[in-house]
Amino acid sequence: MRILLCDDHRILREGLRSLINRQPDMEVVAEADNGREIIQQARELSPDVIIMDVSMPDMNGIDATRQIISETPSSRIIALSVHASRKFIMEMLRAGASGYVLKECAFEELVKGVHAVFSGKIYLCNAINDIIVRDYLCTLKEGRQIPGEHSNAFSILTDREREVLQLIAEGKTTKEIAFNLQVSVKTVEAFRHNLMNKLGIYNIAGLTKFAVLEGLTTL
Repeated sequence: MRILLCDDHRILREGLRSLINRQPDMEVVAEADNGREIIQQARELSPDVIIMDVSMPDMNGIDATRQIISETPSSRIIALSVHASRKFIMEMLRAGASGYVLKECAFEELVKGVHAVFSGKIYLCNAINDIIVRDYLCTLKEGRQIPGEHSNAFSILTDREREVLQLIAEGKTTKEIAFNLQVSVKTVEAFRHNLMNKLGIYNIAGLTKFAVLEGLTTL
């Protein structure tokens, strides 16, 4: 299996690459530290499996997953994340990921997940299964709406709006965002104006807080 690694922590990537390359049926063919770079590598290499972090700079794993699945649907994606909340899990699965494993799990569980998604199955580590089942049972018991069904950044914002919002939250200037996305400064300003009106948030601090809470970026 030809595998791509995507995580913004270099020491973690190096450790995973070493462990994966020891497997008789796996090989890491490339790695990246942000979603935008892994999209380009997926286009060029068409890997069998991509191990994808969720929170990364420049472009998060959820939006990167959605774009990769639309362009190279033969590639399977398994999330490897510290985030155990239902919001992150469900958004990764909605984006097209075939699996979700927590970084606290043993490496053997990731190997099991890679084999599962490669064969076309959905794989959730045991801890994630427990979280989803407990959350669902509590929801039914309390008569609440199922979490994740309300409006959020992934349902009310376009792909490009989320890209702009993440870059704003990460402290990029208007010129830097325009250069990064290969658009004009006026276009970025228009996106920022639309974001503020759509979200009802009219300052950068508020936009940053919203982006963090929605999992587009981290502090």
